[in-house]
Amino acid sequence: MDAILGTSPLVFIFMTLLVFGGCAILTGQSLAEGWKGIGSVVAYGALLAAGDRFLIFGLAGGELLSLYGFVLHWAVLTGITFMAYRIAQARRMVSQYPWLYERAGPFAWRDKPGGRLAE
Repeated sequence: MDAILGTSPLVFIFMTLLVFGGCAILTGQSLAEGWKGIGSVVAYGALLAAGDRFLIFGLAGGELLSLYGFVLHWAVLTGITFMAYRIAQARRMVSQYPWLYERAGPFAWRDKPGGRLAE
C-alpha cells in the first residue's frame, strides 16, 4: 500500500483527505464563485496534489517523486474540488437567477416551468 500511496495510509488520510481535502473544497467553491471554467479545477487539483506530495515528503518522510502517489492524490483532490465546484455552481445559479432555475439535486439545476422569457 505504501508503494501505491507513496506514504502510509494514515498519513494519506490525514494530509490528503483532511488537510488538503479541506483546501480542495475551498478551492472548488472559489473557482465556482469566480465563474472559472472546468479546466481550472483540473489545474488547481494538480497544484494541490503537488503541495500535498511536498508536505508529505517534508513532514512525514514520504516519497517525493512517486508517480503513482501523485496521480492518486491528484485524482482524489481533483474529485473533491470538482464536487465542491458543482455544488457551489448550482447554488450560485439558483440564487442568482431564481426566476429561471430551480435546484435539481445537489450538483445540478434545471429550468423552471414558464421561467424563460418570450423569445
